[in-house]
Amino acid sequence: MSVQLHHLLNGLDQIAPFSLAESWDNVGLLVGNPDARITSILLGLDPGLRLLDEAITLGANTIITHHPCIFHPLATVITKTPAGALLEKALSHNINIIACHTNLDNSAEGVSDALAWALGLTDLSPLRPGAIEETGAGRIGVFASPLSDSAFMDKLFQTLQLETIQIAGRLPEQIKTVALCGGSGSDLAEMAQDRGADLYLSAEIKHSTARWAEECGFCVIDGTHYGTEQPVMPFLQRKIQALAATNNWPLEVALTQIERHPFIYKHRHNSI
Repeated sequence: MSVQLHHLLNGLDQIAPFSLAESWDNVGLLVGNPDARITSILLGLDPGLRLLDEAITLGANTIITHHPCIFHPLATVITKTPAGALLEKALSHNINIIACHTNLDNSAEGVSDALAWALGLTDLSPLRPGAIEETGAGRIGVFASPLSDSAFMDKLFQTLQLETIQIAGRLPEQIKTVALCGGSGSDLAEMAQDRGADLYLSAEIKHSTARWAEECGFCVIDGTHYGTEQPVMPFLQRKIQALAATNNWPLEVALTQIERHPFIYKHRHNSI
């Protein structure tokens, strides 16, 4: 059975309904033809030329990314820019690009659930509930047994795959309840404290939020955008594989092997 792109889009709408995306977002099919037949699928967090080259090497004609390759309306497509070169190459190689962004953030079993499960949290509920049950921004949950601060940090470093982590406020000696939001979630820090969390984990924590945490003694952790979102990609891969198996779609669903954290860490004693 051949699979057309619109079949996949309908399936993705079941996994992470596109209607859950924020009004400012751009999700769904961003490049391609809904009637195109899918050869195989490659998943990655970020659309870019390296991911596109990986898809071409694999023979995958469909890419699903978390972040959209087209976010703001385009007035021009200048092909010497990274964005323009990406669109030119995708179109010339007939590669479809789909974005599952804030719809995956806000859906049940989405970005924040995947991060919470990777950490070992249970009894999850949305930090800021949405209109539909189990949807909304962020998650709050508990460890089956409290963790010491050192045990929690060991688990956090392993989950986020980071060499260093920024913390504002006081890290509790015992940690039971954790609130988190994969990706940019600085604005939910006070809500996390109000909900009784021992600490709040997110990314792109604002300076003012860090100062607030410092002043009130509440722990806020910046796990970076990539670090807090990358746990969802293997989870999404399994969801799409299950969708394909249920529908008898002969599709290979691959996870990028070349995507890495965009930042590297330089220490003061290292040469530049």
